[in-house]
Amino acid sequence: MEEHLKPMPIKQKFLTPGVWALIIIAAFGMTALLLRYILGIGAITNLSNQYPWGIWIGLDVALGVALAAGGFTTAALGHILHKDKYHAIVRPALLTAALGYTFVAVSVMTDLGRWYYIWHPLIMWNGNSALFEVGICVMIYLTVLYIEFLPIVAERFIGKVNLPGFLSAFNNSVDRFLRFLDRVLDKTMFIFIIAGVVLSCLHQSSLGTLMIISGQKMHPLWQTPVLPLLFLLSAISVGFPMVIFESIISSRSFKLKPETDILRGLADIIGPLLAIYLAFKIGDMVIRKSFVYLMEVNTVSILYTIELVVGIIIPLRMFFSRTLTKSIPGLFIASSLVILGVLLNRLNNFVVAYTPPYATSAYVPSVGEILVTLGFVALEVLIYRAAVMFFPVISQPKPAASVSKYSAKGV
Repeated sequence: MEEHLKPMPIKQKFLTPGVWALIIIAAFGMTALLLRYILGIGAITNLSNQYPWGIWIGLDVALGVALAAGGFTTAALGHILHKDKYHAIVRPALLTAALGYTFVAVSVMTDLGRWYYIWHPLIMWNGNSALFEVGICVMIYLTVLYIEFLPIVAERFIGKVNLPGFLSAFNNSVDRFLRFLDRVLDKTMFIFIIAGVVLSCLHQSSLGTLMIISGQKMHPLWQTPVLPLLFLLSAISVGFPMVIFESIISSRSFKLKPETDILRGLADIIGPLLAIYLAFKIGDMVIRKSFVYLMEVNTVSILYTIELVVGIIIPLRMFFSRTLTKSIPGLFIASSLVILGVLLNRLNNFVVAYTPPYATSAYVPSVGEILVTLGFVALEVLIYRAAVMFFPVISQPKPAASVSKYSAKGV
């Protein structure tokens, strides 16, 4: 019988040696996070009036938003462009984006001195603030991501609602509500998909706008009027590599066959996207003549060169190589380099390039900041693993007769 790919929960044990290692890392990170909320932000960070943000913004927020771009790029590819071939990767990308933006929101709250005022932008609007635009877009997009995930929740529980004890009297009511919710979302999901793509483009670029405001505090290699465009292009360029990276890691972790044809199809798209990003980056450097700063051998010029060569040029060449893109290791290495390049770009923009006047010392992340960042990453991976083992997210081979309407949606 012909086999089809159908999203199904992964039936494997949750706890493995690798999972225990992630639990330990997450425990250390959450301990540092607890100390931050109890003792204050100054107790575990090296932030100051001169350096108001560090790796919690540069990596946890700016990089987290960029790496979650796979959610809107795959949604655009699978639903707006109607490339049905890629529906199998939409759900994992959606889950990754939802988790990524959730931890971005938590990171923003953690970085605020008065974290309990995180809700203020909801009622205190400032239309002249780039940060306000980012905050509102992220909150709305996170809501959209949760709505897009609801059909997966409905699929998991429709016909299987079994509440314990006296709550069992509500089984039929909950099931009818889930069926109603599924019907409504089936007819309106296109609205949320389009909204998600638009919102993503807005706040991805606005993070670049935020750094333009820093003016001369930012090194000329990165300070450019087209920084919002470069941020958007880099996010679009890293979206599909992140999907490939996550798909290969998941396949290896759960001992599944990699979706080779789909990943190769994505690889054919990544090359042109990286070429466009590189063209704008080089063009901006030539127009502003900022390449003169690369003649100086220092930390800034070295990091910029690594970002450009290792993060863009080398993977660009790899994605245009038919030989490399036919192999899973080649796809994994090329995608990892793109992710590394965007990581360096965000770290360079928000930390390395930022040099405030009258600073008495350089910013170096504290142990607490590093532990919280690693803890968030570990916790996100753990939640992702638990989610794909409970909800029908990852597509697996299934006989054609068993394919349901939900897998056809690809939501």
